[in-house]
Amino acid sequence: MIRFLQPWWLLAVLPVFALAAFYVWRQLHRRAYAMRFTNVDLLRTVAPKGLGWRRHVPATAFLLCLLVLATALARPAVDTKEPLERATVMLAIDVSLSMQADDVAPNRLEAAQEAAKQFVSELPESYNLGLVSFAKAANVLVPPGKDRDAVTSAVDGLVLAEATATGEAVFTCLEAIRSVPADGAAGIPPARIVLLSDGFRTSGRAVEEAAAAAQAANVPVSTIAFGTDTGQVDIGGQLQRVPVDRLALAELAETTEGYYYEAASVSELKQVYQDMGSSIGFRTEPREVTQWYAGVALLLALCAGAFSLLWSSRML
Repeated sequence: MIRFLQPWWLLAVLPVFALAAFYVWRQLHRRAYAMRFTNVDLLRTVAPKGLGWRRHVPATAFLLCLLVLATALARPAVDTKEPLERATVMLAIDVSLSMQADDVAPNRLEAAQEAAKQFVSELPESYNLGLVSFAKAANVLVPPGKDRDAVTSAVDGLVLAEATATGEAVFTCLEAIRSVPADGAAGIPPARIVLLSDGFRTSGRAVEEAAAAAQAANVPVSTIAFGTDTGQVDIGGQLQRVPVDRLALAELAETTEGYYYEAASVSELKQVYQDMGSSIGFRTEPREVTQWYAGVALLLALCAGAFSLLWSSRML
């Protein structure tokens, strides 16, 4: 269906209609002008007998040419469907105080940041990628999209905070996934959550509740455990042990049919998206067809000139 990107330019057709009206008026009064022309032989030369309706063809083609050109000023366009990749990966990174433990060099958080950035660089560009950080609460730092630089910058800027809301991280990721535009495709996009943490929830909804929600949404959660059982951090001047809750992270992955890792590498992380598949939706975009109108106008102008030369030996 044709629509116009600058419809106010359609006012340009008014002078064309005025010229067409003048032409019709002129033809209706042609007989009166002919009666005033006393040189009958010369009149036959100018408008030979038998030309009939053909004398109107060049003028009609010329007026149509002007009409098409005037319409082209409004930038005609047709709606086209552009394919859109909807497959989505959400990264959720634990920024609780326990992530500053240095049992993983240089520390748990920096190890998680490095693994996350490597994962970002390996993820296919067509996939949507978003980032969530979580401590006492979970926050969407980068909504799902194609901007890899925004995710990398946000990963570099992660700041530690108190508590660990693992369950809230999963719920927040699910909400972000649901926000991906449908663009003509049915349902939520195929998605995965990659959760990097050292475990032990201390805030928010239970991990089991989050696992059930992810399972219901058919969104696998792959978990990556950072740290060892001997990890320690200095909190408020006191040295506290921060062992990794491997059991909770493994159960979250198993319940949602994701993967569980205790050490992350790029080759292992590739498994998270290799089985994802894709969901092609469509975004409707206008495609300008002004050149078509210009082509039609040129053809009409050529016809007007050709018919005029053929039947009257004049160029219009």
